[in-house]
Amino acid sequence: MALTTRVLIALVAGIAMGVAIASSGSPLATRAAFAIEPLGTLWINAIRMTVIPLVVGSLVVGITSAPDARSIGRVGRRAIVFFIVTLFAAAAYAAILGPPLINLIPLDPAAVAAMQKSAATAASTATQNAANVPTFTRWLIDLVPANPIKAAADGALLPLIIFTLVFGLALLTLPEHQRSPVVAFFQGLGDAALTVVRWVLELAPIGVFALALPLATRMGASAAGALAAFVIVVIGITVSFCLVVLYPLAVVGGRISLGEFARGAFPSQAVAFSSRSSLAALPAMIESARTRLGLPAEISGFFLPLAASTYRVAGALAQPTAVLFIARLYGVELTATQLLAVVLTVVPTTFSVPGIPAGSIIVMVPILVGAGLPAEGIGVLLGIDAITDMFRTAANVTGDMAGAVVLGKREQASAVLPLRPANEPAP
Repeated sequence: MALTTRVLIALVAGIAMGVAIASSGSPLATRAAFAIEPLGTLWINAIRMTVIPLVVGSLVVGITSAPDARSIGRVGRRAIVFFIVTLFAAAAYAAILGPPLINLIPLDPAAVAAMQKSAATAASTATQNAANVPTFTRWLIDLVPANPIKAAADGALLPLIIFTLVFGLALLTLPEHQRSPVVAFFQGLGDAALTVVRWVLELAPIGVFALALPLATRMGASAAGALAAFVIVVIGITVSFCLVVLYPLAVVGGRISLGEFARGAFPSQAVAFSSRSSLAALPAMIESARTRLGLPAEISGFFLPLAASTYRVAGALAQPTAVLFIARLYGVELTATQLLAVVLTVVPTTFSVPGIPAGSIIVMVPILVGAGLPAEGIGVLLGIDAITDMFRTAANVTGDMAGAVVLGKREQASAVLPLRPANEPAP
């Protein structure tokens, strides 16, 4: 049985048993449900211990994968700008659209009160963070960590990511014989952390059950309805962003008709939706870029592989939405400053999402902790991730194809890349 199926079964079983226990009112059954909650906390801690080495290792290897800094060239620079702008747009879109939609999710007031009581520590942390919000100058200074090791220990992900980006760019300036051993170390670090993640995910059914059972016991029947409503909200935000932003961006920026872009993107979207893997859809993207859309080989051969491996616009949509949902679930009120911090942290974090199922959920842990929310909330999200992940992956591929069209047409229009038949190999 696939891991996704087992996790979904564990989630349904945990919610069903929790609802039954809440309905029965049995003190003994309630104590038994809460007794297994530490197993879920242990599982969450096991995931959290892999985040820092996974993020650092994957970022360093990703930056240094190019032969040298000049090989990135004009296409690479424009790709980075496209990535950052659209990721910020996606995160802001979710942060603006998410709160009113999340507030529409029905929750039993008694269940919310119980969750508030169980999350007293998290709420206290959030209040303390809100009361000690640094000035813009202080926040700007803190972006460059005086001690990156301390930043990692404190879970300050954004300063750590900035240090890692600078460190990776510095590695590109070193001779090959000096750079290779360092890159190999971080490659091994990231691969080992990813292996640990796979081991921990094998225990996901136990961890998800241990988190879902006490949650449903506290919330009762409202838990199932809340999760179903959250799935609808995530899908709605993801699909609407594609229709409102990505498709018009491809049409206007790529100087292409809507029908032509839709036909060119559909084959890779279908593969992405069914496989839940942007890399699995990469061959279809390259084929469409060359034969259907007539884009230069430099775009299909450089930009699309780069985008498929690092650019996840749907992650920037899903993570703020998930943070808002968990905050509502646990009765924690996020301030505007905290929500802004979530947006700013989400954008660089999406570049380090591992290419595994539920990867965007796993890297959410530091974001939740930084917002003063219980990390245990990701256990519930993992159980329903299979449904939303299909739409997220299709949206990621849509962003990849939109970027390819925009950058490809721009390069052709400026005559930076020579026009040639799509089936002719690059020189």
